Amino acid sequence: MKANESSITSLVSAFARAYHSRYDEPKIFDDKLATKLITSSEFSAISSSMINGISFFNAELARTHKDHPDELLRWITQVQLSSTPLSRAAFCEDVLMNELRLGIEQYVILGAGMDTFCFRHPELEGTLAIYEIDHPSTQLFKQKRLEEAGFVIPSHLHFVPMDFSQQLRLDDLYRAGFSHRKTFCSLLGVSYYITKHELASLLQLLFSQLPSGSSIVLDLADEHLFTEKGRHNRVDNMLKMAAAGGEAMKSCYTYAEIEALLEEAGLLIYEHLTPSMIQERYFGSRADDLSAFETIHYIHAIKR
Repeated sequence: MKANESSITSLVSAFARAYHSRYDEPKIFDDKLATKLITSSEFSAISSSMINGISFFNAELARTHKDHPDELLRWITQVQLSSTPLSRAAFCEDVLMNELRLGIEQYVILGAGMDTFCFRHPELEGTLAIYEIDHPSTQLFKQKRLEEAGFVIPSHLHFVPMDFSQQLRLDDLYRAGFSHRKTFCSLLGVSYYITKHELASLLQLLFSQLPSGSSIVLDLADEHLFTEKGRHNRVDNMLKMAAAGGEAMKSCYTYAEIEALLEEAGLLIYEHLTPSMIQERYFGSRADDLSAFETIHYIHAIKR
C-alpha cells in the first residue's frame, strides 16, 4: 500500500455501496454517502475495469452483451462485488442499533475503510464514541477525501491509525479517549486477510480490556473457501481478484474452529448466519442477481 492511498478492497467496497445506492431496488443497505467518498473518476475507472474484464467473469455474457456496457456492469456488480459488503453492513448495523438500546457507549470499527456510519447517524454525537481503526495510509486517504467532500469531523469520531493485523496497540486507543466501558466492535472484510493466530491474538487483547456484555460482529469464510467455485465461479474469482490486488486471502474456518477461537477470547456466539440464512434474510425476495456468497458467514459474539 502506498502512502496516502486507500486499500483496493476499501475502494471497491465503497464502489459497491455507491452503485447499490444509485441503481438497485429494493435496497439492502442504502449508503447514500458512499457516493461522496468515491470520486466520479474513481467510480468510472472501477466501472471501466470491471466492464473491460467481463470475459474473466463470464465469457458468454461478454459475447452476447458486448454492446450493453451498463448491463455488463450491473451483472458484475450484483454477482461478484456487492452482496457481501451490503448484507454484512446491514447485519452489523442491525445488531449495533440493538446494542445501543442495551447500553453500549463505544463503537470500535476495525478495518473501517471508507465507512460512513458516523456521518449517517449524527444524532449519536454525545451518546456513542466511535473509534475507526485502519492502516495509516487508508486513514490519511479517507480524511483527505472527507475534507474534499466538505464533511466536518464530529467530536465523537476518533481516527486511530495502525496496522492492527500486525499489532493492536491499545495505548493508541486509550490516547484517543477509549476506556473500559461496554463496547461494540465490528471486524468486517478483515478475517480472510489475516492468519488465524493474528485473529486470535487481536480478539484476546481487545476483549481483555472490555467489560462483560461487550460484543463483536465479524464475517468469515468457511472451510470451503479454497475449494468451492460458487455461482458463476465467483468464489474462485474473489480469491484471484484479492491476490491480484496484493491482498491475498489467507484464512477460513470450520464452525468448531471459530467457536473455539472466540471462546479463548472470552466470547460466546450469540448469532450465526450461514449463507442460506443470509440469503433468506437479505436476498430472498429479490428478482435481480444479488445473492448471498456461498462461503461467507456472519457472527455476533458477546463477552461473558
